[in-house]
Amino acid sequence: MASSIHNNRSASSKTCLCLRLFNMWCWRAFKWVPVLLILGILSWSYYAYVYQLCIATLESTAQQCAYLVMYHILLIMLIWSYYQTIFSQLQDIPDKFKLPASELEKLLSAESDDAQRSLLEAYAADLPVLTRTMSGSVRYCNRCVIIKPDRAHHCSICARCVLKMDHHCPWVNNCVCFHNYKYFMLFLGYALVYCLFVMATCMPFFIKFWKGNFGGATATGRYHVVFAFFVALMFGISLGSLFGYHCYLVSHNRTTLEAFRAPMFRGGADKNGFSMGCFGNFKEVFGARPHLWLVPVFTSFGDGIAFPLPPQDEDAESLLSAERWDRWGQRPRPFDEHLESSSYDEL
Repeated sequence: MASSIHNNRSASSKTCLCLRLFNMWCWRAFKWVPVLLILGILSWSYYAYVYQLCIATLESTAQQCAYLVMYHILLIMLIWSYYQTIFSQLQDIPDKFKLPASELEKLLSAESDDAQRSLLEAYAADLPVLTRTMSGSVRYCNRCVIIKPDRAHHCSICARCVLKMDHHCPWVNNCVCFHNYKYFMLFLGYALVYCLFVMATCMPFFIKFWKGNFGGATATGRYHVVFAFFVALMFGISLGSLFGYHCYLVSHNRTTLEAFRAPMFRGGADKNGFSMGCFGNFKEVFGARPHLWLVPVFTSFGDGIAFPLPPQDEDAESLLSAERWDRWGQRPRPFDEHLESSSYDEL
């Protein structure tokens, strides 16, 4: 009897494990649906534009070549940026931000919130963290058991804390954060230009179709070209508003999360707490080398853990020391005026 009960429990636990694994893989597969949708739209637009418009409709060889060259340049840059945004790996937060077992035990056994706050403050004393919670305590993640670095947040979908998290985007199946924000901006920009280009080059044929004199193409081809115009228009409006909003965020050195809730410092909330001026904020994301600004390769300043503050805040925050700037690796420091053009001194 006991053996039978044991076997039943064992079979039940294996069934539960299988169901959990099945649900996990189903969820992982489902998260790729928006990406596949985008790729499907791009694939159809390629057929509609390259074959139905450029090959089957246009009569001028020079016009065909010009359209095809420009189209493929935009498409390559768009897909490159999209790929980089999707497959950029989220970097782990350094171990020194993780509470050791002994400190965690003390934290869990603390009898009051004030005691917990004091423990976290003591442990974070040697860490480069300046931001606080609304109550003024050190930002701590119960699920990851870490002191959160500045501008880091926990993503419930990725189930981890993410450095300089902007938001989780289902259209790229990834968190938009420090390590891929430049790629995300380039993806939005190239996608917008791609839509505007397709819309502008299809518009004359849409007008002809509207007037009823769209010749030189089959009936099916005409509908592909007209539909490409409307799809480009629809996505262009959406991308234009989204790209404009993120340009605003870049110019003010804010993330989407910080736009909704300003970062909290010891002196209180400051929505411009990380702003280094419009051009300085731009270079913090895109780097100091202009020839790489439009190329989807990583050129952002820093490591996503320590961030520069405006000059007036430098003396007020004792944690903003040379040790913080060392985390920027070989990248120049923003306020080193003796550095040359590759530096950040233009701020």
